[in-house]
Amino acid sequence: MKNKSLVSINDYSKEEQLHILDIAQEFEKNPVQTILQDHVIASLFFEPSTRTRLSFESAVNRLGGKVVGFSEASNTSVKKGESLRDTILTVANYSDLIVMRNPIDGSARFASEISPVPIINAGDGANQHPTQTLLDLYSIRKTQGTLDNLDVAMVGDLKYGRTIHSLVIALCNFNTTFHLVSPVELKLPSSVKMHIKERNLTYHQYTEMDEVLPKVDVLYMTRIQRERFSDPLEYERIKNVYNLHKGMIEDTKDNFRVLHPLPRVNEISVNVDQSPKAYYFEQALNGVFVRQALMTSILGIK
Repeated sequence: MKNKSLVSINDYSKEEQLHILDIAQEFEKNPVQTILQDHVIASLFFEPSTRTRLSFESAVNRLGGKVVGFSEASNTSVKKGESLRDTILTVANYSDLIVMRNPIDGSARFASEISPVPIINAGDGANQHPTQTLLDLYSIRKTQGTLDNLDVAMVGDLKYGRTIHSLVIALCNFNTTFHLVSPVELKLPSSVKMHIKERNLTYHQYTEMDEVLPKVDVLYMTRIQRERFSDPLEYERIKNVYNLHKGMIEDTKDNFRVLHPLPRVNEISVNVDQSPKAYYFEQALNGVFVRQALMTSILGIK
C-alpha cells in the first residue's frame, strides 16, 4: 500500500481495507507516537469541514508530524484564478502526502493522476468519501463484533450523500442486507445500486423510517444536504422529513447502534445522545485512529 492514493473506496481491496482497520485498532491503544516526525502532510480543504479536517490534523499531530495547508480556498491563490493542477503540483513540493476535499466530483481522481505524492480523497462533491467509509467500517466492526451478514439501514440523502455511496460499495464485500430509506427524490443512484446487484445482495427501499428500525443492526443516519440542492424550494420541502428520537429506538435489537457521519441538523434529536445505542460521537473519534492507520500505511511506516 506504500504510495498508493485513496480516491475511491474501490482503490483498496477488501483485504487492504481490513488491514487498515487492524492497524487502527493498534493506534487506538497507543495513539500518541513520534513516527511521523520527519513527515509533512498537506491539508487542502476547498470546502468546509470540521471532523474530517480536524481528525486528520489531530492524527498527524499525535504522531509527531507537521501539517501545512488551508481550510478555506478564498485565502489562497485559488481566489486569484490558480488551477487545481497548479495548486496540486505546487503543494506536492512542500509535502509527503496530500489530503484534499473539493466540491467538484472527480477532482480527487484528477489530483491523484498528476500528483507526484499520494492523494487521500477527503470528499469530492457528491461522489465519494472513502476515509469516512473506513472509519464507518471500523465503528461497525467495533460495535457489532463483525462486518459480515448485517442488516444496515441508510436514511436520508442517499442521492447526494458521498458517505452513503462509499459505504454501500464497501459493505458489498460483507454480505450486507441493505435497507434504503429516503424521499423518492433522494433515492440511491443506480450507479451505486449496481454494486449491490452485481454481488446478488438483498436491498429494500422505503420512504418511511419506522418500519426498518426493529429489523436492523445498524442505523446510518444522514442529513439532507442543503448545499447539494440547486432548487431551494425542493430542499425546504423535504429537509425535515426524518427525525429520530429516543422513544423510537427503545424496542430495537440489543446490538442496534445509531451512526451518523455528522454534522447533524434536525434528523437526530438530542435526546438520542443519552442512549447507549447512540454511537456517532465515538464514531467521530474513531476517525483519528483510522486516519493514523491510513497515512502511516501509505507512507510505508506501517
